[in-house]
Amino acid sequence: MSARDRLADGLYGAGWATVKKLPEPAAVRLGRTVADVAWKQRGAGVRRLEGNYARVVPGASPERLAALSRAGMRSYLRYWMESFRLPAWSTERIKGGFAPKDLHHLTDGMDAGKGVILALPHLANWDLAGAWVTTKLGIPFTTVAERLKPETLYDRFVAYREGLGMEVLPHSGGTAFGTLARRLRDGGLVCLVADRDLSASGVEVDFFGETARMPAGPALLAQQTGALLLPVTLWYDDSPVMQGRVHSPVEVPESGTRAEKTSVMTQALADAFATGIADHPEDWHMLQRLWLKDLDPAKAPGARERGAR
Repeated sequence: MSARDRLADGLYGAGWATVKKLPEPAAVRLGRTVADVAWKQRGAGVRRLEGNYARVVPGASPERLAALSRAGMRSYLRYWMESFRLPAWSTERIKGGFAPKDLHHLTDGMDAGKGVILALPHLANWDLAGAWVTTKLGIPFTTVAERLKPETLYDRFVAYREGLGMEVLPHSGGTAFGTLARRLRDGGLVCLVADRDLSASGVEVDFFGETARMPAGPALLAQQTGALLLPVTLWYDDSPVMQGRVHSPVEVPESGTRAEKTSVMTQALADAFATGIADHPEDWHMLQRLWLKDLDPAKAPGARERGAR
Protein backbone atom coordinates (compact mmCIF):
# COMPACT_ATOMS: atom_id res chain seq x y z
CA MET A 1 0.00 0.00 0.00
CA SER A 2 1.38 3.40 -0.98
CA ALA A 3 1.77 6.25 1.49
CA ARG A 4 -1.16 8.04 -0.18
CA ASP A 5 -3.36 4.97 0.14
CA ARG A 6 -2.42 4.55 3.80
CA LEU A 7 -3.28 8.21 4.39
CA ALA A 8 -6.68 7.89 2.70
CA ASP A 9 -7.52 4.73 4.62
CA GLY A 10 -6.39 6.30 7.88
CA LEU A 11 -8.44 9.46 7.35
CA TYR A 12 -11.63 7.57 6.60
CA GLY A 13 -10.98 5.24 9.52
CA ALA A 14 -10.49 8.21 11.83
CA GLY A 15 -13.68 9.79 10.52
CA TRP A 16 -15.80 6.74 11.28
CA ALA A 17 -14.14 6.23 14.66
CA THR A 18 -14.21 9.86 15.82
CA VAL A 19 -17.11 11.72 14.18
CA LYS A 20 -19.72 9.16 15.19
CA LYS A 21 -18.85 9.85 18.84
CA LEU A 22 -19.42 13.60 18.55
CA PRO A 23 -22.68 15.22 19.68
CA GLU A 24 -24.75 15.97 16.61
CA PRO A 25 -24.42 19.80 16.85
CA ALA A 26 -20.64 19.44 17.04
CA ALA A 27 -20.61 17.14 13.99
CA VAL A 28 -22.74 19.65 12.06
CA ARG A 29 -20.36 22.50 12.92
CA LEU A 30 -17.33 20.40 12.00
CA GLY A 31 -18.81 19.49 8.62
CA ARG A 32 -19.64 23.09 7.82
CA THR A 33 -16.15 24.25 8.84
CA VAL A 34 -14.42 21.63 6.69
CA ALA A 35 -16.73 22.47 3.77
CA ASP A 36 -15.99 26.20 3.99
CA VAL A 37 -12.24 25.64 4.19
CA ALA A 38 -12.31 23.37 1.14
CA TRP A 39 -14.50 25.85 -0.74
CA LYS A 40 -12.15 28.77 -0.03
CA GLN A 41 -9.17 26.77 -1.30
CA ARG A 42 -10.97 26.32 -4.65
CA GLY A 43 -9.39 23.00 -5.50
CA ALA A 44 -10.18 20.95 -8.59
CA GLY A 45 -13.30 19.42 -7.05
CA VAL A 46 -14.83 22.78 -6.17
CA ARG A 47 -14.06 24.19 -9.60
CA ARG A 48 -15.60 21.14 -11.27
CA LEU A 49 -18.67 21.44 -9.04
CA GLU A 50 -19.15 25.04 -10.23
CA GLY A 51 -18.68 23.95 -13.84
CA ASN A 52 -21.38 21.31 -13.42
CA TYR A 53 -23.72 23.77 -11.72
CA ALA A 54 -23.24 26.11 -14.69
CA ARG A 55 -25.03 23.46 -16.81
CA VAL A 56 -27.79 22.99 -14.26
CA VAL A 57 -28.41 26.74 -13.78
CA PRO A 58 -27.73 28.25 -17.22
CA GLY A 59 -27.02 31.96 -17.22
CA ALA A 60 -26.05 32.00 -13.54
CA SER A 61 -23.65 34.80 -12.65
CA PRO A 62 -20.20 34.01 -11.18
CA GLU A 63 -21.53 35.17 -7.82
CA ARG A 64 -24.50 32.80 -8.06
CA LEU A 65 -22.25 29.88 -9.01
CA ALA A 66 -19.90 30.66 -6.13
CA ALA A 67 -22.82 30.69 -3.71
CA LEU A 68 -24.08 27.41 -5.15
CA SER A 69 -20.70 25.72 -4.88
CA ARG A 70 -20.36 26.85 -1.26
CA ALA A 71 -23.80 25.44 -0.47
CA GLY A 72 -22.89 22.33 -2.46
CA MET A 73 -19.76 21.71 -0.41
CA ARG A 74 -21.75 22.16 2.80
CA SER A 75 -24.30 19.65 1.55
CA TYR A 76 -21.51 17.25 0.55
CA LEU A 77 -19.92 17.44 3.99
CA ARG A 78 -23.33 16.98 5.60
CA TYR A 79 -23.49 13.70 3.67
CA TRP A 80 -20.12 12.65 5.08
CA MET A 81 -20.89 13.71 8.65
CA GLU A 82 -24.17 11.79 8.54
CA SER A 83 -22.50 8.78 6.96
CA PHE A 84 -19.77 8.65 9.60
CA ARG A 85 -22.44 8.83 12.30
CA LEU A 86 -25.09 6.53 10.79
CA PRO A 87 -23.73 3.34 12.40
CA ALA A 88 -24.26 4.98 15.81
CA TRP A 89 -27.75 6.30 15.08
CA SER A 90 -30.59 4.67 16.97
CA THR A 91 -33.34 2.85 15.12
CA GLU A 92 -35.73 5.68 15.91
CA ARG A 93 -33.26 8.30 14.66
CA ILE A 94 -32.96 6.51 11.31
CA LYS A 95 -36.74 6.05 11.03
CA GLY A 96 -37.24 9.77 11.64
CA GLY A 97 -34.37 10.94 9.44
CA PHE A 98 -36.05 10.64 6.03
CA ALA A 99 -39.46 11.70 4.71
CA PRO A 100 -40.03 10.48 1.13
CA LYS A 101 -43.02 11.50 -0.94
CA ASP A 102 -45.01 9.17 -3.23
CA LEU A 103 -43.69 6.11 -1.42
CA HIS A 104 -46.63 4.11 -2.73
CA HIS A 105 -44.77 3.54 -6.00
CA LEU A 106 -42.24 1.48 -4.05
CA THR A 107 -44.58 -0.30 -1.66
CA ASP A 108 -47.10 -1.16 -4.40
CA GLY A 109 -44.28 -2.48 -6.55
CA MET A 110 -42.94 -4.67 -3.76
CA ASP A 111 -46.45 -5.96 -3.01
CA ALA A 112 -46.78 -6.99 -6.67
CA GLY A 113 -43.89 -9.41 -6.13
CA LYS A 114 -42.06 -8.71 -9.40
CA GLY A 115 -39.10 -6.90 -7.90
CA VAL A 116 -38.27 -3.19 -7.84
CA ILE A 117 -35.22 -1.23 -9.00
CA LEU A 118 -34.61 2.16 -7.37
CA ALA A 119 -32.25 4.38 -9.42
CA LEU A 120 -30.80 7.50 -7.81
CA PRO A 121 -28.41 10.31 -8.72
CA HIS A 122 -25.71 11.58 -6.33
CA LEU A 123 -28.21 13.74 -4.43
CA ALA A 124 -28.13 14.33 -0.65
CA ASN A 125 -27.53 11.10 1.29
CA TRP A 126 -28.39 7.89 -0.54
CA ASP A 127 -26.91 5.83 2.33
CA LEU A 128 -29.40 7.35 4.77
CA ALA A 129 -32.23 6.60 2.33
CA GLY A 130 -31.03 3.00 2.15
CA ALA A 131 -30.80 2.66 5.92
CA TRP A 132 -34.34 4.07 6.19
CA VAL A 133 -35.63 1.46 3.71
CA THR A 134 -34.09 -1.43 5.66
CA THR A 135 -35.06 -0.02 9.07
CA LYS A 136 -38.41 1.76 8.64
CA LEU A 137 -39.85 -0.42 5.88
CA GLY A 138 -38.01 -3.60 6.87
CA ILE A 139 -37.09 -4.27 3.24
CA PRO A 140 -33.59 -5.63 2.59
CA PHE A 141 -31.99 -4.72 -0.71
CA THR A 142 -28.96 -5.31 -2.89
CA THR A 143 -26.63 -2.68 -4.31
CA VAL A 144 -23.21 -2.47 -5.94
CA ALA A 145 -20.08 -0.61 -4.91
CA GLU A 146 -17.13 0.45 -7.02
CA ARG A 147 -13.87 -1.19 -5.98
CA LEU A 148 -11.85 1.57 -4.35
CA LYS A 149 -8.12 1.75 -3.80
CA PRO A 150 -6.75 0.73 -1.40
CA GLU A 151 -8.68 -2.49 -0.86
CA THR A 152 -8.87 -1.74 2.86
CA LEU A 153 -10.90 1.39 2.09
CA TYR A 154 -13.26 -0.59 -0.14
CA ASP A 155 -13.65 -3.11 2.69
CA ARG A 156 -14.54 -0.27 5.08
CA PHE A 157 -17.32 0.94 2.78
CA VAL A 158 -18.69 -2.57 2.28
CA ALA A 159 -18.70 -3.25 6.03
CA TYR A 160 -20.33 0.13 6.67
CA ARG A 161 -23.16 -0.47 4.20
CA GLU A 162 -23.65 -4.09 5.22
CA GLY A 163 -23.94 -2.83 8.80
CA LEU A 164 -26.88 -0.70 7.62
CA GLY A 165 -28.66 -3.78 6.27
CA MET A 166 -27.58 -3.72 2.62
CA GLU A 167 -26.20 -6.56 0.51
CA VAL A 168 -23.21 -5.06 -1.33
CA LEU A 169 -21.77 -6.55 -4.53
CA PRO A 170 -18.50 -5.45 -6.16
CA HIS A 171 -19.05 -3.48 -9.37
CA SER A 172 -16.17 -5.25 -11.11
CA GLY A 173 -15.81 -8.96 -11.72
CA GLY A 174 -18.74 -9.51 -14.09
CA THR A 175 -21.04 -11.32 -11.64
CA ALA A 176 -23.01 -8.41 -10.17
CA PHE A 177 -25.59 -8.18 -12.97
CA GLY A 178 -26.55 -11.85 -12.71
CA THR A 179 -26.91 -11.65 -8.93
CA LEU A 180 -29.04 -8.50 -9.17
CA ALA A 181 -31.27 -10.19 -11.75
CA ARG A 182 -31.78 -13.19 -9.45
CA ARG A 183 -32.70 -10.94 -6.53
CA LEU A 184 -35.28 -9.16 -8.69
CA ARG A 185 -36.78 -12.38 -10.05
CA ASP A 186 -37.24 -13.46 -6.44
CA GLY A 187 -39.27 -10.29 -5.84
CA GLY A 188 -36.47 -8.37 -4.16
CA LEU A 189 -35.31 -4.76 -4.16
CA VAL A 190 -32.22 -3.40 -5.93
CA CYS A 191 -30.90 0.14 -5.40
CA LEU A 192 -28.39 1.72 -7.80
CA VAL A 193 -26.74 5.14 -8.00
CA ALA A 194 -27.07 5.75 -11.72
CA ASP A 195 -26.17 9.26 -12.90
CA ARG A 196 -22.60 8.68 -14.11
CA ASP A 197 -21.01 5.99 -16.28
CA LEU A 198 -17.87 6.79 -18.24
CA SER A 199 -17.36 3.25 -19.54
CA ALA A 200 -17.85 2.18 -23.14
CA SER A 201 -21.16 0.58 -22.14
CA GLY A 202 -22.61 3.86 -20.85
CA VAL A 203 -25.75 5.09 -22.62
CA GLU A 204 -25.62 8.58 -24.10
CA VAL A 205 -28.40 10.83 -22.85
CA ASP A 206 -29.38 14.46 -23.17
CA PHE A 207 -28.78 15.97 -19.74
CA PHE A 208 -29.45 19.67 -19.24
CA GLY A 209 -29.07 20.21 -22.98
CA GLU A 210 -25.75 18.41 -23.47
CA THR A 211 -24.64 14.81 -23.91
CA ALA A 212 -23.61 12.70 -20.93
CA ARG A 213 -23.36 8.95 -20.29
CA MET A 214 -25.39 7.03 -17.74
CA PRO A 215 -25.33 3.31 -16.91
CA ALA A 216 -27.44 0.87 -18.90
CA GLY A 217 -27.85 -1.50 -15.94
CA PRO A 218 -31.15 -0.26 -14.48
CA ALA A 219 -32.93 -0.36 -17.85
CA LEU A 220 -31.45 -3.74 -18.80
CA LEU A 221 -32.42 -5.27 -15.46
CA ALA A 222 -35.99 -4.03 -15.83
CA GLN A 223 -36.22 -5.50 -19.33
CA GLN A 224 -34.76 -8.88 -18.41
CA THR A 225 -36.62 -9.43 -15.14
CA GLY A 226 -39.90 -7.53 -15.48
CA ALA A 227 -39.04 -5.53 -12.34
CA LEU A 228 -40.43 -2.06 -11.80
CA LEU A 229 -37.91 0.75 -12.46
CA LEU A 230 -38.39 3.80 -10.22
CA PRO A 231 -36.29 6.98 -10.23
CA VAL A 232 -35.71 8.52 -6.80
CA THR A 233 -34.49 12.02 -5.98
CA LEU A 234 -33.37 13.33 -2.59
CA TRP A 235 -32.73 16.74 -1.07
CA TYR A 236 -32.07 18.55 2.17
CA ASP A 237 -34.13 21.37 3.63
CA ASP A 238 -33.50 23.44 6.75
CA SER A 239 -34.53 20.60 9.06
CA PRO A 240 -32.52 17.57 10.22
CA VAL A 241 -34.84 15.38 8.14
CA MET A 242 -33.84 14.53 4.57
CA GLN A 243 -36.57 14.83 1.95
CA GLY A 244 -37.17 12.69 -1.12
CA ARG A 245 -39.53 11.63 -3.88
CA VAL A 246 -40.18 8.30 -5.56
CA HIS A 247 -41.04 9.16 -9.15
CA SER A 248 -43.48 7.39 -11.45
CA PRO A 249 -42.27 4.11 -13.01
CA VAL A 250 -40.13 4.13 -16.14
CA GLU A 251 -41.99 1.88 -18.55
CA VAL A 252 -40.35 -0.58 -20.93
CA PRO A 253 -41.20 0.49 -24.53
CA GLU A 254 -43.47 -1.91 -26.37
CA SER A 255 -41.33 -1.95 -29.51
CA GLY A 256 -37.72 -1.55 -30.55
CA THR A 257 -34.47 -3.43 -30.12
CA ARG A 258 -32.99 -3.97 -26.69
CA ALA A 259 -30.52 -1.15 -27.31
CA GLU A 260 -33.32 1.19 -28.43
CA LYS A 261 -35.43 0.36 -25.39
CA THR A 262 -32.45 0.85 -23.11
CA SER A 263 -31.76 4.24 -24.64
CA VAL A 264 -35.36 5.41 -24.17
CA MET A 265 -35.53 4.18 -20.58
CA THR A 266 -32.16 5.64 -19.58
CA GLN A 267 -33.19 8.99 -21.05
CA ALA A 268 -36.36 8.83 -18.93
CA LEU A 269 -34.20 8.25 -15.85
CA ALA A 270 -31.98 11.19 -16.83
CA ASP A 271 -35.05 13.41 -17.18
CA ALA A 272 -36.30 12.46 -13.72
CA PHE A 273 -32.85 13.04 -12.24
CA ALA A 274 -32.66 16.44 -13.97
CA THR A 275 -35.96 17.48 -12.40
CA GLY A 276 -34.68 16.75 -8.90
CA ILE A 277 -31.26 18.27 -9.52
CA ALA A 278 -32.72 21.47 -11.02
CA ASP A 279 -34.95 21.89 -7.97
CA HIS A 280 -32.06 21.34 -5.53
CA PRO A 281 -28.76 21.82 -7.36
CA GLU A 282 -26.77 22.43 -4.18
CA ASP A 283 -27.51 18.86 -3.05
CA TRP A 284 -26.06 17.27 -6.20
CA HIS A 285 -22.60 16.07 -5.18
CA MET A 286 -21.02 15.77 -8.61
CA LEU A 287 -17.41 16.88 -8.14
CA GLN A 288 -16.24 14.93 -11.22
CA ARG A 289 -16.47 15.41 -14.97
CA LEU A 290 -19.75 14.16 -16.39
CA TRP A 291 -20.54 15.70 -19.77
CA LEU A 292 -18.74 14.41 -22.84
CA LYS A 293 -17.58 17.91 -23.77
CA ASP A 294 -15.65 18.04 -20.52
CA LEU A 295 -14.20 14.57 -21.06
CA ASP A 296 -13.22 15.03 -24.71
CA PRO A 297 -12.09 18.50 -25.83
CA ALA A 298 -12.77 17.45 -29.42
CA LYS A 299 -16.50 17.56 -28.62
CA ALA A 300 -16.37 21.15 -27.39
CA PRO A 301 -18.11 23.83 -29.48
CA GLY A 302 -15.93 24.94 -32.39
CA ALA A 303 -13.34 22.18 -31.82
CA ARG A 304 -13.64 20.84 -35.37
CA GLU A 305 -13.15 24.29 -36.86
CA ARG A 306 -10.15 24.96 -34.62
CA GLY A 307 -8.66 21.62 -35.61
CA ALA A 308 -9.08 22.39 -39.30
CA ARG A 309 -7.35 25.71 -38.87
